[in-house]
Amino acid sequence: MELANFQEKIQALEASEDLIGLGRDASELRQEFEDFMIEAERVEQVKRLEAADQGTTYDEFDYAPVKEAFFDVYKSFQDKRKKQVELKSALENENLKQKKALVERLKDVIENEEKIGTAFNAYKEIHENWKKVGDIPRDKREALQKEYSRLLEIFFYNIKIYKELKEHDYKRNQQLKEALLFKLKQLRTANLPVREAEASLRSLQDEWEEIGPVQNEEWESLKNAYWETVRGVYEKFNEHYEQQRVVLKENIDAKKALIEKLVTVNETLVNVSSAKEWEQKTKDVLGLQEAWKKIGFGSRKENELVYQEFRKHCDVFFQAKKEFSKDIESKFKDVADKKRKLIEEAKALSNSQEWKSTSEKLIQLQKRWKESGNAGHRFENKLWSEFRGACNVFFEAKEAHFKGQDEANASNLTAKNELISEVQNWEVPSDKQAAITALRAFQNKFNELGQVPMKDKNAVYQNFKKAIDEKYAALKLEGQEKENILFKAKLDNLESSPDRVRLFQGEKNEIRKQIDILNKEIMLLENNLGFFAKSKGADALRADVDKKVKHAQERIQQLKQKLKLIPNE
Repeated sequence: MELANFQEKIQALEASEDLIGLGRDASELRQEFEDFMIEAERVEQVKRLEAADQGTTYDEFDYAPVKEAFFDVYKSFQDKRKKQVELKSALENENLKQKKALVERLKDVIENEEKIGTAFNAYKEIHENWKKVGDIPRDKREALQKEYSRLLEIFFYNIKIYKELKEHDYKRNQQLKEALLFKLKQLRTANLPVREAEASLRSLQDEWEEIGPVQNEEWESLKNAYWETVRGVYEKFNEHYEQQRVVLKENIDAKKALIEKLVTVNETLVNVSSAKEWEQKTKDVLGLQEAWKKIGFGSRKENELVYQEFRKHCDVFFQAKKEFSKDIESKFKDVADKKRKLIEEAKALSNSQEWKSTSEKLIQLQKRWKESGNAGHRFENKLWSEFRGACNVFFEAKEAHFKGQDEANASNLTAKNELISEVQNWEVPSDKQAAITALRAFQNKFNELGQVPMKDKNAVYQNFKKAIDEKYAALKLEGQEKENILFKAKLDNLESSPDRVRLFQGEKNEIRKQIDILNKEIMLLENNLGFFAKSKGADALRADVDKKVKHAQERIQQLKQKLKLIPNE
């Protein structure tokens, strides 16, 4: 409902002539208005806090004049209605006096009037006046009506001539009462709003009382059926109100459960230290507020109490968030300054074509970006978009560059696989030198073919190495010649490996390790020479040690030559 509609509705109710029956309408309208105001003020509060989070100002709407205007009209309605109720009560009491007087007069006619004509005329006058008299207090109506009806029955049964004249009326009255009884039974099963059904019941009861008497022998069964049906309708009303009370209680319990959840959220705020955590907590609280709006009303008194309690804890939360926002704002600014510097660095690298080194630098910048923390809603998204844009300029250029390279790599893969097949099918000649030259040529050609797709590097290298190794094995080389040739072949194979830098370094480390071991052996042997005395047996031992030292020194020279053959990557 729009805000203006509440004012229009309360003014329409206040302008009505009969206000007594509109009391519940006004109360419900007031409840709806209060709920609307609560939600409107909550929305204003959220907007104000969002503006504070974003560093902007927000002109809050003042609902006080709207409330004042509404409740001025509502009070006027209540005052008018109170006067009407008081006036109605006074009129009903006056009507009660008049009807009691008519009952006493009818009783006097029955007991004292002997002339039938006079008695009948008196009855007609009494009955006409009875019908003209308005409503009386509800709690007196049934007893007085029963007494009046009882006296009428006595009157009519005492006047035989009137019975003869009214025989037709008795039958007609019975038909009317039976028709009215049928309507009452329909009302009991009809699916009508309770207030509408209550109004219909009052109207039918008034109509029942206004219908004249029926035959005495029909009256008891008809009367019993009437009151049984009326009680059934009232039981239906009571069931409705009992169900409504249950629903109202369930609504209050559900709202209390939300308050408990909100209290739990507030109790955890002492451990909340990041904007992300506050954002999640805010979502939780807003979710509780949404759940609150979806819950129906409780009883008026309890509904107001639980709402005030809920609102109090909401205020506690948003005040705590406001205090946190003040502290975090300066931190966000520091983070934003750091990230602006990172953006400048990224922009400086965006046009570089040093694909590998620049990729590593940008990845490091991205890592530093993450480590810098969050700059808050006010800065983060805009800064991230600018930073990501600078990175994308480089990576998109890199992707375009390597897309063309991938096509070349695929072509190289085909050529290398064909070369492997050629090596596998190659017959080793009897001339070893020619065979070695051919194998070296195969290895050089393999290396010259260029890179292949990353996922195929190891497999292609291992297949080629296996084919070359098999051919070298077929040469049946021996001694130092075998060692030198196989070592050079090994280096050629390593050159073809995608992991050649690590493998070359490993080969160097292994050779240096062997040289260290040999140097230690030479040192130990030379130290031992000092212990040999001048003798024929000692000279033989000395010659053996000298031979071992010389062999070790020759081996060291061979290893150093190998070391020189390994490329410096």
